Amino acid sequence: MTPPPADDPHPAVPYGTPEAPRIAVRGEARLEVDPEIARIVVTVTTRGKDRRTALDDLTRRNTTTLDLIKTYGDAVERLETGAFSISPELKEKGRGERIHAYHGRVHITAELTDFTALGELTTRLADQELTRVDGPAWALRPDSPAHRKARQQAVKEAVQRAREYAEALGTSLAALVELADIGAENHEPYAVAGNARMRSAAFAAEDAAAALDLEPQRQRVYAQVNARFTMAPPRL
Repeated sequence: MTPPPADDPHPAVPYGTPEAPRIAVRGEARLEVDPEIARIVVTVTTRGKDRRTALDDLTRRNTTTLDLIKTYGDAVERLETGAFSISPELKEKGRGERIHAYHGRVHITAELTDFTALGELTTRLADQELTRVDGPAWALRPDSPAHRKARQQAVKEAVQRAREYAEALGTSLAALVELADIGAENHEPYAVAGNARMRSAAFAAEDAAAALDLEPQRQRVYAQVNARFTMAPPRL
């Protein structure tokens, strides 16, 4: 970095000068807002005497589950298939590696924006055979306006705090020297509210189960900035 010329009336020094004192402050903002999305994880399982039977059964149940979720249309913002596995279960007794059965498992993740539909879908999924539902996990989108609002409030607080310090010295702020973003994020991404976990029975219910009444969990948004200002020389 090229040093300033000797005749510069305001040389750049870390801690300011008597002619241009600096104020360093921190601005913070904490908001609580409603969630924008909810995530559920559906685990579909199967068990068969041979590998092909287990695989065919798992394929059928996986297709049924995906088709059910897709019937909710625009309420489902994202639908993804995760881990898939088919594993043998060995007999506990007897010589050799004799296979007793095969177990299949597939994980499906769905993100919804319609929380009314979420309660109904969650119940219908949990009512399926050998199906487990974990969630919901409530969250904000990465580009949620709540993050911007928190950052703006943190900056305003930093300016207000610096102005109050300057006023206490009988002077005023002159210029902003530096503004550093040291964290503006949702501290609990996909925080699980009670982690409602359901496992369906191994048989279909005669009557459809009532939809769950889910209460969305408020999301905490936090932003923090460091700011440095110069101020007019105070009269001490």
